[in-house]
Formats: sequence, structure tokens, C-alpha cells
Amino acid sequence: MAERTLDLGGLQALLERVRGLRAACVGDLMLDRYVYGEVDRISPEAPIPVLKVKRRVAMPGGVGNVARNVAALGGRARLGAVSGRDAAGDELAALIAAEGGVEDAVERRAGADTIVKTRFVAAGQQLLRLDEETATLPAAESDAFSGTSVVLLSDYAKGVVSDALIEQALNAARSTGAPVIVDPKGRDFARYGAVDLIKPNASELAGATGLPVGTDAEIEAALEALLAVTTARAVVVTRAGKGMSLMRRGEAAKHFPGRAREVFDVSGAGDTGLAALGLALGAGASLETAVEFAILASGVVVGKAGTATVSPAELIDAEMSQHAAGAHAKVMPLEELAHVVEGWKRQGLRVGFTNGCFDILHRGHVAYLAQARSWCDRLVVALNTDASVRRLKGEGRPINDLDSRAVVIGGLGSVDRVTSFDDPTPLALIERLRPDVLIKGADYTREGVVGGDLVESWGGEVKLATFEDGFSTTRTIEKMKDR
Repeated sequence: MAERTLDLGGLQALLERVRGLRAACVGDLMLDRYVYGEVDRISPEAPIPVLKVKRRVAMPGGVGNVARNVAALGGRARLGAVSGRDAAGDELAALIAAEGGVEDAVERRAGADTIVKTRFVAAGQQLLRLDEETATLPAAESDAFSGTSVVLLSDYAKGVVSDALIEQALNAARSTGAPVIVDPKGRDFARYGAVDLIKPNASELAGATGLPVGTDAEIEAALEALLAVTTARAVVVTRAGKGMSLMRRGEAAKHFPGRAREVFDVSGAGDTGLAALGLALGAGASLETAVEFAILASGVVVGKAGTATVSPAELIDAEMSQHAAGAHAKVMPLEELAHVVEGWKRQGLRVGFTNGCFDILHRGHVAYLAQARSWCDRLVVALNTDASVRRLKGEGRPINDLDSRAVVIGGLGSVDRVTSFDDPTPLALIERLRPDVLIKGADYTREGVVGGDLVESWGGEVKLATFEDGFSTTRTIEKMKDR
């Protein structure tokens, strides 16, 4: 599995860079309608459920949903597509106009029927989907590409993403350096040319290559086969609950696990993933970070009904939930931790240990723990209990209780496990865990580090980490009092 590149801080920074970024969203447009109701009987006319209609919802679908997701994530979408001069086209135009952050560059064409998909839903389950469509005339060209930082082609095989339009997209992107990402259809992915990224789902990858895609190894073989017959720079395959897999040309595949979410409706999840990938790449993120961003966004949207979108606030909430769950899992009592440390040592891993109050986490703490982690393979942090902090720092401390401090420290990527101690010193923990590296701040001397002689006696070493000037909990508290 690929190593994570997107943490909570990175997500917030990426969302800031994405805000206002202009994306060309070009492809097949449709009107998505949802009819929600209740079923409490079977028709006497035939063995079919009778749906008692409660409400109706309509929204732009296909590339329209990609544009909605771009706007919901904070970007600005330029929507290039074709619709008919009919009642459904009028409804679509009104819906697009109501979407903040979406600029309408749709060609209304006589003789082209607007595609309409109507889903009938009861108790959270689709009972039937009704498709209304005839052959759609392809767009010869689109004026949606100018002034955009990324190009998203959403191909539903309805005719708009023609060879001529693909060439226009590539030419436009070549002049600006904007990445081009395509959500493909059909078997001939070579027709998309030298795009930066092709994003099929697993079944589409299997259809394009004729290869199985059940396991990681099979996915890798199929990705390699696809790159061999296309000129795309990279391929990302979406694998539902299994996450996504990425392969760049000439490099090994990387597999990114999915995020555990309750799946309510997968409608439009691919559109959300395309929007997230495109915005991240347009904002200068790496492919790895873009994939993680797309997994997070898609994971949130499948928990919603209908062709849904996801907001930055929802992404941050989802990441914080994952973050907190992972942080809680790192916090454990001494005896449980001792078994974990013994397992690490059997694997030949170098275990580091440090301790402190860590009351109000600040930049100096983060830098200190990152330096400590650089000296070992696994880092254990022991926190003073609340009573111990009071004895050391006086009444009114700690500001944050032990549980809060443990979860915050556990949320740092540099920290592998967190425990606590109530004694005046952590000597008992050091004796029990027998770390390979004992780390304290540079305000100590090696001789003054409690347990240092013990660690050196079994072949370990003592390290003194530097603190960033100007950062301390005491100074932070004083600043708060001054306000």
C-alpha cells in the first residue's frame, strides 16, 4: 500500500489552494431526476411494487455533476456540453444557472435531445431507472477551455467527447500547461491521446484490456497493459471499497486503500472523484495526494442520497473523524504497549522514547517530535498525568486534560504510540519498555537525562533534540492572558 501523503493539515492547505481554481468540465450532459416515495403494497395488475410519490428532485448529471462537485469543493467550473432546445434542456439551463460557481458554456442545439435519467427510489433503494435519450450530435468544439487550470473530460459515450474535441482539449492544455484528466468509456482508450491521466473504474479497465482485475496483482497487470496501448502519462483505477490504484508510465503501481464509510448511494461518486482529482492536480498537488483527496471526497459522497456533492467542511469533518479514530488507537496502557514494543523489536525496528507534559501543542512540540522520530523507526511518547502536571507546573495546569493531550499527540504522524505515567519520573516505563533511543530536549545534558544510563547499559543511546526558539506552552498561555 502507498504511504499516506495527505493529513489534516495538508488537506486544509490543499483546500485553500483549490479555492477559486478554474476547471474546464467538458463532456456528456444529462438531466438527473429522482422520484422518492414509499412502497407498501404490490400492484394488483402485475407483480410489481406500487410507489407512492412523496417528492421529486432534479439536478445536472454527467459532466454537469462534475461541474457541481468542482464548485462545491471551492473551485469554479466552466461547463462545456450539448443539450437540446427542449423542455428538459430548459430545465437543465435553469438548474445550471442556480449553481453558484458554475459558468454555463453549454451549446443548446436544435435536433439534439436532452438526455434524461429518472430514478425511482424507496427506502433508500432504487427500484427502477428510466433513460430517455436518442443519438446526440457531438460538439465540434467547445469554448470552455480558455483560462482554466485543469481540463476534465467526462465521457459517457453519448457523442460529445469526440476525437475532434479531445484534440482541441489537448491543444488548449498544451498552450497553458493545464493537466487533462479523462473519465473514459468504451474499449479504445488510446483515442484519448497524451492526456495526463485516465480514470476508469475496475470494470472499465477490465473491458478495455480483456484482463481480470480482482486482485492487486491483476490490477497491476491490467494497468501496465493499458499504458502499453495508450499514450496517457498515468492511469488511476477506482476500485469501490478497495480504494484506488495508480500507475505512472515506467513506474510500479501504487495501491491506496479506501476509507470505511457506510454506502448509501454510489450515483455520481465517479464524478466526485474526477472533480477532486482534477482540482488537486490543477492546484499543483502530486498524483498521490490527488488520489487520496479523491478517495476522501468519494467516500463522503457515497454516504448521501442521489447525485450528490461534497463541501470542504464535510471533507475536514471526515478527515478529523479518521484522524481521531487513528489517534485513539495509538493511546494504550503500559502493559499493552510493552507487548507492542516487543513485537516491534522482533521485527528489528529501532524504538525511541520521549516524555513530557505536552499541554498546549505548538510548533515547537511538532518539530521536536519530528526530530525524535527521525532517530528511530517507532516513537513512544509518555505523558505526565494531570496530577503529575499540577505537581510540576502548579495549580491551573494542565490546560488540557490527559485524554485530550493523548489524542492530540497521537494524531501526529511522527508519533506511533502514547502512554502516561504518574510518578515523578518515567523511569519505570523506561525499564519496562527498554527503548533503543531515549530522547529529551537540548535544555538537558546527557548526564541529567533520567534513565539515560540504563538505556546505554543495554546498548541504546541518548539523543538531545533541539527546540524552536520562541515557542513554549508557558509563553502561549501568557499570550492568551494578554488578550
